Amino acid sequence: MFDVTTLIFLVLAVVIFLRLRNVLGRRTGTERPPFDPFGTPDRERDRSASRQSPQDAEDNVISLPGQGEPPAPQTGASTATLDTVAPRGSALNDALRQILSADRSFDPQQFLQGARGAYEMIVTAFAAGDRKMLKGLLSREVYDGFVAAISDRESRGETIESTFVGIDRADIVEAAMKGSTAQITVKFRSELISATRDKDGAIVDGDPNAVSDVTDIWTFARDTNSRDPNWRLVATESVE
Repeated sequence: MFDVTTLIFLVLAVVIFLRLRNVLGRRTGTERPPFDPFGTPDRERDRSASRQSPQDAEDNVISLPGQGEPPAPQTGASTATLDTVAPRGSALNDALRQILSADRSFDPQQFLQGARGAYEMIVTAFAAGDRKMLKGLLSREVYDGFVAAISDRESRGETIESTFVGIDRADIVEAAMKGSTAQITVKFRSELISATRDKDGAIVDGDPNAVSDVTDIWTFARDTNSRDPNWRLVATESVE
């Protein structure tokens, strides 16, 4: 025989549980992962499918990065693409072929597309002091350097007004396999409007009305033995 008080508490517990489930929801396995600028088009299409109706998914399918193995590209098509990035027989072409041998999903054109996106995201996040965005795109050493610069800027009360105009060129200039880690160096030529203001609003660097030509040489790396598809920025160099 149930005690009346016990029965009341039991009913209240069930009601609270149902309300919490409605408010907090349940994990369904379709939660959206962090954005990966280096994701291949196949992965991007599969990711979109999880948010579309079956009819829409037939026209535009996007996959979740890291879920399942990416389809291996045809060797002939991939090596032909390498030859358009670097002349056959050159040291760069040989290095890219080594990366392709270690990672059959590697495609230099797709990599460059991702590198361009990552470059804009990193430049914009640094200007805005967005540490969270930077953390997912940089190696620990580069991240620490960027955060130190942001903190130093903030300690002086300075802010950066920045407008990313665009990338004129992005070229792979060097590549290497170091153990299982692939490294690719890209030379970016971009246009940027940037001005730094002090705590009183006075301009201390740059010009908010002028477009500057910027050349950066950045190196990205990825462990080809890892299931993590992300490349991360591991070194930076600015060219005056």
